[in-house]
Amino acid sequence: MTDKLYKNWVAMSDKALLKHISDFVKHHRMEQNKTQDTLATEAGISRSTLSLLERGESVTLPTLIQVLRMLDQLQVMDAFRIEKQISPILLARMEQKKRQRVREKKKDNQPESNW
Repeated sequence: MTDKLYKNWVAMSDKALLKHISDFVKHHRMEQNKTQDTLATEAGISRSTLSLLERGESVTLPTLIQVLRMLDQLQVMDAFRIEKQISPILLARMEQKKRQRVREKKKDNQPESNW
């Protein structure tokens, strides 16, 4: 792909992935014109923990979630959505079970046929 937004996430090292996340957090903090102290206080973490996050160091997942929530960036969680998929075989079986035709109801005064 030649799209600039495309990244080969698999080929990136853990350190590079952490750096990418840290750049994301720092960018959105600065876009909202918030200092590290302000954001850390809002997220209920220390400024040094936020600094670690923005430098690409390891922090806990709950810490990252708190920071993303305060930056109003929880839409990144969409990447973790699990969508149910029906297998083609199961779908074919369901199609076979669907009604294929409709029969008229017998009227009470009609005799049964000998078919």
